[in-house]
Amino acid sequence: MPVLQNISPFSITRLPRIEFGAGAIRKLPALAAQYGKRLLIITGANSFTNSAAAAALFDDLQRAGFTWEICRVTQEPSPQWVDATVAAYTAGQFELVIGIGGGSPLDAAKAVAGLLKPGNSVMYHLEGVGPELPYQGISTPFIAVPTTAGTGSEATKNAVLSVQGEHGFKKSFRDDKLVAEYAIIDPDLLTTCPPEQIAANGMDAFTQLMEAYVSTRANPLTDALALSGMTAVRDSLLAFYADPTDSEARSKMAYASLLSGICLAQTGLGSVHGVVAPLGAFHAIGHGVGCGMLVLEATRLNIDLMEAREPENPALLKYTAIGKLFRGRSHVDPVGARVFLLHTLTAWTQQLKLPRLASFGVTTADIPHIVAHSRGSSMKTNPIELTDADIAHLIRVCL
Repeated sequence: MPVLQNISPFSITRLPRIEFGAGAIRKLPALAAQYGKRLLIITGANSFTNSAAAAALFDDLQRAGFTWEICRVTQEPSPQWVDATVAAYTAGQFELVIGIGGGSPLDAAKAVAGLLKPGNSVMYHLEGVGPELPYQGISTPFIAVPTTAGTGSEATKNAVLSVQGEHGFKKSFRDDKLVAEYAIIDPDLLTTCPPEQIAANGMDAFTQLMEAYVSTRANPLTDALALSGMTAVRDSLLAFYADPTDSEARSKMAYASLLSGICLAQTGLGSVHGVVAPLGAFHAIGHGVGCGMLVLEATRLNIDLMEAREPENPALLKYTAIGKLFRGRSHVDPVGARVFLLHTLTAWTQQLKLPRLASFGVTTADIPHIVAHSRGSSMKTNPIELTDADIAHLIRVCL
């Protein structure tokens, strides 16, 4: 592992209070009672509400005297969906918003909680779109309960919103005031995840951990968390994919996902997320699947460019450290370690049956449009600067 050198100044932004462990969802009524008894619960289509865990939770809430309304988000939330939901529920006098589900319900709940009181359009605050006015409203308290292991949204301050189509976008509404009061991570809630979702979410979590680790804004604290998270992915992703009832693998992936959210919130990400944002906006590509399709070749590109252009780049040592982590041996030469990292990602891509971009209708003709919209905040913290030609190459080799 890299030797800890002189520690440069760094900052850690606000995090939620965290409750982690099997059965942790049963703590929700007591935690919610700190804020009031009138709840807005934002969740997905039906996977959670049809589960035994939901039945037990609603029984507990009813016995404790809560009242609630359920709002469903069935796809990646759009600014229009957020505005319509805020308009529909502003008069409800909700004292707490609870998001239960994958990344989309958690992001949707985060945005709605932020705007229920001020009541204005989310377009006022969305980065890279509209006037980008500072968010000054008082957020309704928010509790995040993830039911997938991938996005880490429970630990971040940003709500990712999407508009699909040729002129679409995927941008964030972000502010420290949007951070959840509590993140309740109960690995038992992951038992209903289908294999394809486990694969996509798992690759999303790993990508976030690795990109945070090699980010230009990384620091010793996030490095330690990212390495711990990547170790958990190494030891559990394939086992969880093969058997969702494997409680140990399930817990480790829930832990890795949480750490990925903590790390990305502090350090930013990299080229995978820079490219996957326009890909998801212009084509019907889920975020996690997009990460899974890009991460191997994006990692290869970063390593090749650093070896050729910036052999002293500290991120090259970090890619070496990840290779040694996966190899399980510290006495591996640097080039061999990086080759083993790429070999591991190749094997995961095959074993998790990840598709290629062409299967979603992406063609060479789409590349310039994607490249032109890939210069968001994530690309700015990639460990080496990529030219437009570099980004085009990355997309082309993933077709």
